[in-house]
Amino acid sequence: MGYVIEKRHEALGLNDETVLEMYETMLLARRIDERMWLLNRAGKIPFVISCQGQEAAQVGAAFALDREKDYVLPYYRDLGVVLTFGMTAQELMLSGFAKAEDPNSGGRQMPGHFGQKKNRIVTGSSPVTTQVPHAVGIALAGKMEKKDFVSFVTFGEGSSNQGDFHEGANFAGVHKLPVIFMCENNKYAISVPIEKQLACEKVSDRAIGYGMPGFTVDGNDPLAVYKVVREAAERGRREEGPTLIETVSYRLTPHSSDDDDRSYRAPDEVAKAKSQDPIMTFAAYLKETGVLTDDLEKEINDRVMKLVNEATDYAEQAPYAAPEDALKFVYGN
Repeated sequence: MGYVIEKRHEALGLNDETVLEMYETMLLARRIDERMWLLNRAGKIPFVISCQGQEAAQVGAAFALDREKDYVLPYYRDLGVVLTFGMTAQELMLSGFAKAEDPNSGGRQMPGHFGQKKNRIVTGSSPVTTQVPHAVGIALAGKMEKKDFVSFVTFGEGSSNQGDFHEGANFAGVHKLPVIFMCENNKYAISVPIEKQLACEKVSDRAIGYGMPGFTVDGNDPLAVYKVVREAAERGRREEGPTLIETVSYRLTPHSSDDDDRSYRAPDEVAKAKSQDPIMTFAAYLKETGVLTDDLEKEINDRVMKLVNEATDYAEQAPYAAPEDALKFVYGN
C-alpha cells in the first residue's frame, strides 16, 4: 500500500516551481563557492569566505522577503541572499577576482562585502556587525517616511556578542521598527565554539530583553526558515516591530581560505555535519514529494555549472581597475 509524502511547501503557499527555484539558488551558491576555493588554491583569487552549509537559511529567508522593495544588509557569507535578490554569478566572480566591473566596490573591497544599490543590497564593512545599526537606521527612515518595506540583516552568532547588535536591537525594540535580525548560528566564531561565546542557551533568548519575539529554527531547512521570516516580515509591515531569528546550521568549511580549522574542531564533527548537508537534504525532500527527478536534478546542475564556468571565464579575462582609480570616491575631485 503506497503513501503520500506531505508537501510541506504547499502548506506555506509555495508551488513546485518556487521550491525548485529555491533549490537551484542554493545549488548555485554552493557551486560558486566551491569554484572560488579552487581558484584560491590555484593562486588566482586572494580570499574566500564561504557560505557552505548555510545556503538553506539564506535562500529560505530571502525568498520570504519582497524582492521589489525590502532592503537586505547581508553579512559576508550570504551568497544565497544576494543571488536571490538579483546579484549574478558573473558579478560575484568579478568580485572574487577584484576586477574593475565588480559591482560591490570596483575591485577595492575584500570578497563578501556585498553592495548593489539597484537591488537594495546595502554594502557591509570589514568590522563585523556594523550592518546591524545600519539596518535599524534604514527601518527608522522607512517608518518616518511611511514607506512600506522591512529591512533584513544577517550576522553570525559571534556578532551577536558585539555592542552593535545590542544597541541596534534595543533601538529597534524601543521604536518598534520593521527590522528582521537573523543570526546565522554556524557554531563557531572563527575558532571559538558557541559554548564559549554565550552564557544563555540560544541567541534567540536575548530577544525578550529588547521587547521583541525570538525564534530558533533549523537552519538546514529552507522551508522552516521561509515560514518564520515571512511571519516576521508581516509583523514588521503591520508596525508590530522587530523580530530576532536564529537559524542553526554548521559551517562546513574553515572560517576562510586563510584558516586551518583542524586546529580547533575534530574531523569527525565536520564529517557528521556534511552528512546533514542542506543541499542534499532539501533535494531528498523534493524527490520524496515528486517535485525533483534524477533527470531534472542533472538538468539543474548542468545549468548551474554552465553559469559558473561562464562567470569564471568572463571574470578571469576582465580588466583590473586603473591604478589611479584607487583614489576614486576617497577624495573630492
